[in-house]
Amino acid sequence: LSDMTPPTPLVHTRRVGRFTVHEIQAGGQQLDGGAMFGVVPKTLWERRLPADARNRIPMGMRVLLVEHESGLVLIDSGSGNKETAKFQDIYGIENAGAPIDGVARTALEDGFTQLGHRLGDVSLVINTHLHFDHAGGNTFLDAAGAVRPTFPNARYVVQAGEYHYATHTNERTAASYFGRNWDSIREAGRLDLIDGGCELVAGISVIRTPGHVPHHQSVLIDGGGEIACFLGDVCPTAYHLPLPWIMGYDVEPLVTLESKRWLLKRAQEERWLVVFEHDATHAAGRVGHDGKSYTLESE
Repeated sequence: LSDMTPPTPLVHTRRVGRFTVHEIQAGGQQLDGGAMFGVVPKTLWERRLPADARNRIPMGMRVLLVEHESGLVLIDSGSGNKETAKFQDIYGIENAGAPIDGVARTALEDGFTQLGHRLGDVSLVINTHLHFDHAGGNTFLDAAGAVRPTFPNARYVVQAGEYHYATHTNERTAASYFGRNWDSIREAGRLDLIDGGCELVAGISVIRTPGHVPHHQSVLIDGGGEIACFLGDVCPTAYHLPLPWIMGYDVEPLVTLESKRWLLKRAQEERWLVVFEHDATHAAGRVGHDGKSYTLESE
């Protein structure tokens, strides 16, 4: 992988079979490189992603917006507008736009504006899991200080096991799960909990890919003749394609290993387009294998 790849634009649009799919960079992150690569020595990962003075590496928060006949489908929602400046500094979050009428805008909203879509046009939001950088944009802080659903006409879908896990935290997991990202959705009766893999709307399915958290899910977009897989955090960047390159954030790293083993094998054999949520520069590609490990091929 080239370290000289230019940053991806705010919005990139492609066709996946019959679907128009927009990749929206919902913000940037600067996360600790050691945390992102777990037991992989810094001497190895820093050759690919040089760290800054705080040992942080550049990350993205890419989400997908699918133009579906049932309405717009959004996959993950970034970090939202509710967190403090101190919190954003800790996690290196860069997603704020200029406030409008007292409400802080985010890069996700800027992406909608660029595409000419409205937040109210979203009919379905799929969360791979409920960590703040994947579900924070589910809700927003309005000018009066109230937290409300960002997409007022949408159903929000997550694994039932993930919702239970997110609402029964411990000392290790509490820093990533915030009820403000889903409470108002549940109160509005718009939170749908599912159990296992299934097709949510025609051509868009979820598959369980546990490890990062026990009930993580990835999303398949089958447009007929081509399949794209939004990986989520089972493989957050192209640099995580080698099987043992697993985040230190993962609560069950050996489970992640097995999820990656079967998922990347299938992606290679079936020539899926895989989409990386947290890669700041490599949005998507095909999975190859060099005889030793999985690699990223050009699209």
